[in-house]
Amino acid sequence: MLPEEIIVRPIITEKSSSNVAEGKYTFEVAKKATKVQIASAVEKLFNVKVLNVNTITVKGKEKRVGANIGVRPDWKKAIVTIDTNPSEKTYLTKGGKEVTVDKKYKDSIDMGM
Repeated sequence: MLPEEIIVRPIITEKSSSNVAEGKYTFEVAKKATKVQIASAVEKLFNVKVLNVNTITVKGKEKRVGANIGVRPDWKKAIVTIDTNPSEKTYLTKGGKEVTVDKKYKDSIDMGM
């Protein structure tokens, strides 16, 4: 699946807006998407470092219009925690040489509204 197919839309509520200060962003995602796919899609689309992904399957509500009863579809919600303080990573190679990886990550996601 393409990253554009995995992330359907951001969810903007009072609770999700308060979690932005902690680096947690909420998205509606495709029902068949896994946590690994969601993390890679967010990293590719928004150029951030994902630390954690929590997913919830939201059950559709029963709605009534007059005598007719219908059910809204089920959907999947993902709460993605990003690294708000990206820094350089250093590690040792087999020869004992120290290598520094400095990827340019953002520290927030611009929702573009």
